Amino acid sequence: MTGMPHPTSLRRTPVQQRSAERLSRILDACADLLDEVGYEQLSTRAVAGAADVPIGSVYRFFTNKRALVDALAQRNLERYAERVTGRLGAIPADDWRAAMDAILDEYLAMKRTAPGFSLVDFGTQIPVGDPDSAPNLRVADTLTDLLAPHLGRAVDDALRRTFLVAVESADALVRLAFRLDPAGDEQIIAETRELLRAYLARTLD
Repeated sequence: MTGMPHPTSLRRTPVQQRSAERLSRILDACADLLDEVGYEQLSTRAVAGAADVPIGSVYRFFTNKRALVDALAQRNLERYAERVTGRLGAIPADDWRAAMDAILDEYLAMKRTAPGFSLVDFGTQIPVGDPDSAPNLRVADTLTDLLAPHLGRAVDDALRRTFLVAVESADALVRLAFRLDPAGDEQIIAETRELLRAYLARTLD
């Protein structure tokens, strides 16, 4: 697991292992501080202090705290994709329902345990997020590219649209589940599974 954000989210891509480890510490500190103080009170100086690095190290990689949080969101998506990939390896290719359950389960696990994830996840909850950044589109494209080969399906616009609708629907319902219960309302989550199965069956059965 690399856990490194995409190079386009960085001012400078780390080349040496030492720089990569420093970047990882910065992102870890950012995630922890988001849980402690929220986005509005987050500062690059506080992140530098928590990561035990000079403030210049933060600015070597990021122009501001928004860029820092964007990179954390990208790392979250990459880690999520790795977790899903690991789960798919143990699921038969013709069992799309088990694959869908694994996708939802891994998201819920990160929602409950990953530092900073409840606020940032894949970028959808960044308070100053660009409405045109379309993080759910990136999530849907990532899952389509993972699932289509596993299920033996050709990727086309219709399949991408199907997964985008599924991701948008699940995102709204999971948000509701966590508004009703900080741990995630189990009844809403169960309804989410049923909704996804009923919707995806039209395309995947």
